[in-house]
Amino acid sequence: MASSVLSMASATPSASLSSHEINKGKFNLGNSNLCFKREKTNPLIKTKFFAGISMVVASSLSRFEGIAMAPPDPILGVSEAFKADNHELKLNLGVGAYRTEELQPYVLNVVKKADKLLLEKGENREYLPIEGLAAFNKVTAELLFGADNPVIKQQRVATVQGLSGTGSLRLAAALIERYFPGAKVLISSPTWGNHKNIFNDARVPWSEYRYYDPKTVGLDFEGMIADIKAAPEGSFILLHGCAHNPTGIDPTPEQWGIIADVVQEMNHIPFFDIAYQGFASGSLDTDAASVRMFLSRGMEVIAAQSYSKNLGLYAERIGAINVVCSSPDAAARVKSQLKRIARPMYSNPPVHGARIVANIVGDSALFKEWNAEMEMMAGRIKNVRHKLFDSLSSKDKSGKDWSFVLKQIGMFSFTGLNKAQCDNMTNKWHVYMTKDGRISLAGLSLAKCEYLADAIIDSYHNVS
Repeated sequence: MASSVLSMASATPSASLSSHEINKGKFNLGNSNLCFKREKTNPLIKTKFFAGISMVVASSLSRFEGIAMAPPDPILGVSEAFKADNHELKLNLGVGAYRTEELQPYVLNVVKKADKLLLEKGENREYLPIEGLAAFNKVTAELLFGADNPVIKQQRVATVQGLSGTGSLRLAAALIERYFPGAKVLISSPTWGNHKNIFNDARVPWSEYRYYDPKTVGLDFEGMIADIKAAPEGSFILLHGCAHNPTGIDPTPEQWGIIADVVQEMNHIPFFDIAYQGFASGSLDTDAASVRMFLSRGMEVIAAQSYSKNLGLYAERIGAINVVCSSPDAAARVKSQLKRIARPMYSNPPVHGARIVANIVGDSALFKEWNAEMEMMAGRIKNVRHKLFDSLSSKDKSGKDWSFVLKQIGMFSFTGLNKAQCDNMTNKWHVYMTKDGRISLAGLSLAKCEYLADAIIDSYHNVS
């Protein structure tokens, strides 16, 4: 790197240099002349002068100096804080990951069997096509829409394997940005924390529709319908197919019918996020009923899927984006463009999780075992939900109605606690949760329900 070079005859320690003299390149120092030649300088190098001697000092200034520190992830950051806490009664109810009654991670037995079969087959590790594993794409669409659904038989579904639910949503967002310029996505208030990040990153405009009613800790159905009606015609309406995250509040079948009526009337495009199929109720078909209702009315639909929860394949990043079109030709063109978007984004998806899903769904014995394990996991969460309600009702003498806990579904419960109350849950009770009041019942055991009830009652009544 270039720097300033001094050519010195003699010097005295008392010499002082003016910036004018230095910039000119020649000056007197006592009775001697000191000359130097200035070369081009690097902005990351500084030259300092001490008693006539030049010192070249590397600067700490970085070319990346203008990049600010990103805020911590509001969900994943909860786990980091939990790990740093040594309290014996601490609870991590932040991240949505299933735990056993002993609060340990759980690998499904059916997944272990599928893993073993894959190892015995000695499958290669070659690249998948851009759209993913064909066997996976076939079974995942059939699982969501129903194998006998006309959209499957008529080949009107464009399915591309994605990087779990997040990656699949991101592909759809890019498709919207590219081929529906200016179209708005409506998302529920509140919604999963990453939805806004995904659409912001894809530069897709979004707004919110009312969903949660803090007065009832239930669904603001009238507000939801009014906002969907008021949206510009042709908007994309993002709907949680089952087990709404973060509230656990789902529309009734009758309400789903009204939502479908309004979406169709306004010529909107329904966009489903399906992260918990089979994991909410314990039934794959029950949890897919909302999506199938919209299809039965002849609507074109976008649906993102994830197998993180219902198969416990969190780290495999396995999911899919499905676009149901009005014709096979349209589906083929949409699929080609989804592949075009995926290619520079991640080239092609990972194979291991896709093979696990394809093998389990494609084998009748493994499929039956998977259904049984899903029922077991969903059943444990239902038991915890009931135990928490019983504990809250028996311990709280104020007469507050805690029945909303039972009306919610899936792995989450929306407590209605505000940020200050959530802070009290963590600081005083060592219960780690997101600041919107959401708790993951999948991270709670029956044995800890009374402790959690004490924490919630204290935070609700004693912190404003």
